[in-house]
Amino acid sequence: MDKLFFDLRPTHNPHRWYMPLTDDVCVGPPGKMFMFGGVGLGSAVAAMERTCQRPVVWATAQYLSYANPPSVVDLDVWTPVSGKYNTQARVVGHVDDREIFTVNAALGERPSDLSHQWVEMPDAPKPRDCEPAEHWRGSGRGLHSRIEVRVAKGRYGMDRNGQAEPDGRLLLWIRPREGFVVDAPMLAIMADFVPSGVGNALGKNAGGNSLDNTIRIRRIVPTEWVLCDIRIHGVHGGFAHGDMHLFAEDGELMAMASQSLIVRVRESADER
Repeated sequence: MDKLFFDLRPTHNPHRWYMPLTDDVCVGPPGKMFMFGGVGLGSAVAAMERTCQRPVVWATAQYLSYANPPSVVDLDVWTPVSGKYNTQARVVGHVDDREIFTVNAALGERPSDLSHQWVEMPDAPKPRDCEPAEHWRGSGRGLHSRIEVRVAKGRYGMDRNGQAEPDGRLLLWIRPREGFVVDAPMLAIMADFVPSGVGNALGKNAGGNSLDNTIRIRRIVPTEWVLCDIRIHGVHGGFAHGDMHLFAEDGELMAMASQSLIVRVRESADER
């Protein structure tokens, strides 16, 4: 199998995996870094696909607590139902006895000649025609140092203040800098960029902490860049809700994602 963006390791038990946390899969201010939520979902997807030997169809993560480096996250894979073509599975990610995330998923593939998409990739300049963008904390360390982002529509990073996007839409071209293959675990990491659309929509240096992250895989094709079409649907009561369509460079709809999150407006890069 292709090398993963994170350090997921097997054990003697095919249903248990573990992942040492290093700064390069974490985000947050120095001294207060924590595992990026998409890494939690992505590692769970990778663990389930390897345990079940089937591709993921959909997976949804509920984030319960923070995991900080240099701790080790254990991932236990449960497969309560496994049929001819699909498996219903669950992963519990924990540090010692403290549960960090729970992921429920379905995996499998059925014989079928039907393949179509009705959602079209929006018109957007090619990645080479978009300016590189830096995360508002800076991209010198942590997970964001390993992810290249280019803005095709909207604003990202520190230039969002006072520049609200009327339709709440943000188009980002994203790719891993180290040449990792775009697979289901990598798409799960990209899906966790939905919160970056909140600041774009509000015109503030805002984002938030994800409560959940759901990804639905349609068809993955070879691509270097992924166009992430992020739409924030609404903010109220301290929470935001949004979704994302993930397209290959040729327009193939590879996946859909959605999230709810706690909205946080930050005044400085030292805030969590």
